[in-house]
Amino acid sequence: MTKDKEQLNIIKGRVWKYGDDVNTDVIFPGKYTYTVSDPKEMAQYALEDLDSDFAKDVQPGDIIVAGKNWGNGSSREQAVTCLKEAGVGAIIAKSFARIYGRNCINNALLAITNSEAVDAIQNGEEIEIDVAAGQIHCAAGSFSFPPLPANVLNIIQAGGLIEYTRRQINEK
Repeated sequence: MTKDKEQLNIIKGRVWKYGDDVNTDVIFPGKYTYTVSDPKEMAQYALEDLDSDFAKDVQPGDIIVAGKNWGNGSSREQAVTCLKEAGVGAIIAKSFARIYGRNCINNALLAITNSEAVDAIQNGEEIEIDVAAGQIHCAAGSFSFPPLPANVLNIIQAGGLIEYTRRQINEK
């Protein structure tokens, strides 16, 4: 599935807020790593050990807001895939583990770093991310983030690195 430019420009959703150091084993429980390969099935286990309501209650476009070092631990892509497949529109965190952040780009899940927004946003509130303007709008105000580099934006708009690469090859 690809994201069109309009879909990526504005993301609106309810916030699911979590703390620091949420690792990939918590995002997608390690016990399913070698037994679940279907992305739709992965979604039903998203954050199972952290928030038992998440997988059954998350709605398309909902946004995860997290503390420092989101996605640390093993480098498994399932920890991004399960959230994307569950409908998460973006993750705003104080910081991302390096490989997790790259996996977000590779799998077309918007990852934004903004500590001030994380501190201001409340669990359960509706927020809006204006990607083109680099703005996060919440009850406490608006917060800026740097524009996405063109190469990252192109990968996300294509639906991920594999689809982006496929299109690049087909254009030649």
